Amino acid sequence: MKSLDEYLSEAETAHGHLCAGQILGVRMAMLGLEKLGIDDPKGRDRKRLITYVEIDRCMTDAVAVVTGCRLGKCALKFRDWGKVAATFVDLSSGRGVRIVAKDSAKEAARALHPELESKNQQQMLAYREMPPEELFEVGEVRVKVQPEDLPGYKGERITCAQCGETINFAREVRRDGRVLCRACAGERYWEPA
Repeated sequence: MKSLDEYLSEAETAHGHLCAGQILGVRMAMLGLEKLGIDDPKGRDRKRLITYVEIDRCMTDAVAVVTGCRLGKCALKFRDWGKVAATFVDLSSGRGVRIVAKDSAKEAARALHPELESKNQQQMLAYREMPPEELFEVGEVRVKVQPEDLPGYKGERITCAQCGETINFAREVRRDGRVLCRACAGERYWEPA
């Protein structure tokens, strides 16, 4: 693995700026990989890892930079739970570790660097320095990864009985004897104009 500073530089480039969320994401991903014993997530270990992120903010970009997991590679999964948390799953062993940022780290950052007026500057400096146990809650977890969620899965394409659009990767909904896409089943995030 690379150093914290190397990953932070990559995260800043990928995200467009460096912020406290990026630092948390880099530290979180490095810790997750360490706990699973994955040393080369973008090289020889790249097919071992799936990562679930629980927020669509700065932290997520940093996690992707460190792990090499991407949505398009079917290795990064997004669960919109609004939590600064991620779960790292080693597909070869089945082990998983869920890491959650502690809200108390914000207050600890203020206490650690009261000489800095900016809350963001306090957090950015402190999050680099604080030990992992002050930044994160870490727990071993089990994640049942479905075959259709694995990278490289090839599955049947099914046509929605209502709209006629095709559905990939077993994402259809079966209701009243009909096969529907999630939008036609009532999970639509958009409405026709």
